[in-house]
Amino acid sequence: MTVNELKVRENKRLGEKYYYFKHQSGLAVYIFPKDLTTAYALFGTKYGSVDNFFRADKESEFIKVPDGIAHFLEHKMFENEDGEDLFAKFARTGASANAYTSFMHTMYLFSCTENFKESLEILLRGVTSPYFTDENVAKEQGIIGQEIRMYEDNVHNALFFGMLKAMYASNNARTEIVGTIKSISQITPEILYKCYDTFYNLNNMALCVCGNIDVDDVISVCDDILKAAPSVDIESIWSQSEESEEVVSDRFTRKMQVSKPIFSIGVKDIRISESAAERLKKRVVVETLTECLFGQSSPFSVSLYEEGIIRNPLSSYSEHNRAFSFIELSGESENPEEVFTRFKAYVEEMKKTGIDSETFTRVLRSAYGALIGIFDSVGSIANEFLSFIMEDYDIFDYIEMFEKITLEDVNIALNELFDEKYYTLATIFPKE
Repeated sequence: MTVNELKVRENKRLGEKYYYFKHQSGLAVYIFPKDLTTAYALFGTKYGSVDNFFRADKESEFIKVPDGIAHFLEHKMFENEDGEDLFAKFARTGASANAYTSFMHTMYLFSCTENFKESLEILLRGVTSPYFTDENVAKEQGIIGQEIRMYEDNVHNALFFGMLKAMYASNNARTEIVGTIKSISQITPEILYKCYDTFYNLNNMALCVCGNIDVDDVISVCDDILKAAPSVDIESIWSQSEESEEVVSDRFTRKMQVSKPIFSIGVKDIRISESAAERLKKRVVVETLTECLFGQSSPFSVSLYEEGIIRNPLSSYSEHNRAFSFIELSGESENPEEVFTRFKAYVEEMKKTGIDSETFTRVLRSAYGALIGIFDSVGSIANEFLSFIMEDYDIFDYIEMFEKITLEDVNIALNELFDEKYYTLATIFPKE
């Protein structure tokens, strides 16, 4: 292909643009030009920890694979048949490489100040060259087993997944991304190849490169390395049974090595649209609502902190994607039950009065300022951009949605999302 075949999308208000092309292999490629010294590449697939029950191309039967396999597969992709792992290959070009697995996707990345083309070759060749044997799978089971034990001792990880387990009956979000010692012991080369062949199909993947990059270099590397992949239709089921609106339990508690009690309040939401545009709007509405209600400058967070009920400002977070949706509030308190009681009373009062226009406008302005800051870093651009692509929209859609939502949208969501049957309180107390 030629550069003239590139499509371009621009946000003139931000002064940012990106190029896009669909490579003949099936891979979607996005190029963000930035006049910076560092270049960054991110190669990802729509395959995360929730994708453990699936079928491809209308296969007659769904296949259930062990929990933690997406993360396991991410580790294995750094090992090659030639015996030299990808980290060693990147070291020769001076690039810094990494990878990560989330609930919804798996990403491979590198950053560099020189030798970009050579590093991109390593990335694309490595991630498209699986190599699994009984021996290297057994070795990895031991390595990841140690990682799992480390996570078992992490109090914040325990709190977060405790909340999710109390919230969901069967949604795969309740399952830890790394899996368990038992689940990874069931992984075989054959299962890895099945997952790889299904989800690492180039039509299910995307590449984002950012920096002062020659577009022709990106195209030539793709042409040299990537082979055409057949189109694939993947059906993934994220809940093994119907998920009710109500939480499984309104409490989860555990004792661990902490100096003070920590808590997490979860608000469950199962109303997820199949339309990407509708999901995007709801995501922005919920993010805005969460900040209006529980941001560090909100009356709720300020009053709890000033009264000494919480030790630090409240942390708030919302998630709304193709598979699950929730709001989380977390912090440290000697009396989590008091926080929970105050939370429920506060929300009910806000449902009566509604979010006011001044707060709504302030939060939107703050959010827009934070979004502009993303474009100062090639890593932030690539990671944010590709995570949106995996949800079937892009970062410009996301930014523009902040200009479209209304105060009415936010107040409607306030009344829809908050009900006591959707709440759970997870706590971890110090061991006696």
